[in-house]
Amino acid sequence: MDAPGFTASLVAGGVAGAAVDLILFPLDTIKTRLQSPQGFNQAGGFRGIYAGVPSAAIGSFPNAAAFFLTYEYVKSLLHTDSTSHFRPMKHMLAASTGEVVACLIRVPSEVVKQRAQVSASSKTLQIFSTILSEEGIQGLYRGYKSTVLREIPFSLVQFPLWESLKALWSWRRGRVVESWQSAVCGAFAASLGPSDYLKDNL
Repeated sequence: MDAPGFTASLVAGGVAGAAVDLILFPLDTIKTRLQSPQGFNQAGGFRGIYAGVPSAAIGSFPNAAAFFLTYEYVKSLLHTDSTSHFRPMKHMLAASTGEVVACLIRVPSEVVKQRAQVSASSKTLQIFSTILSEEGIQGLYRGYKSTVLREIPFSLVQFPLWESLKALWSWRRGRVVESWQSAVCGAFAASLGPSDYLKDNL
């Protein structure tokens, strides 16, 4: 991958991931507490809905950047003709590899964030230190395999669809799609995937 591609994937992926995570964080907190075994009110209710946001803020940029950087890099390694029937397979493999790499960052961040969301009285750094001292590094990666197995099937659908929609729009307009058009294609592809509630309960 050339330098501009490397930089674009790193910055664009990181900024997009951080923006989405931080804007939707209160909704994520409420969702986590609704799914908590101890019950919504016991888990914190509507109090401290930004509990755990430092973990999300620290992890979201490198997580998204790692995914898109890996995704674009793997795509560049798998050369296929623009008319090839193997292009969806290339996007599936690139997305799957991206998820495996990104989850190395995402899972520890999610573990700390979710524990902070259901225990609003605890500080993020304190929760991180407690996990390390009581459970070791394995505690931060609790659920890594299940998270990867959860994320890959949705990436197998969403990213080939995103790429196909961009290619179709580009073909219809006779030029490469603009950033906002790519975003529209991405939003449509993501909307066809299952909800976060279903993903979190698989």
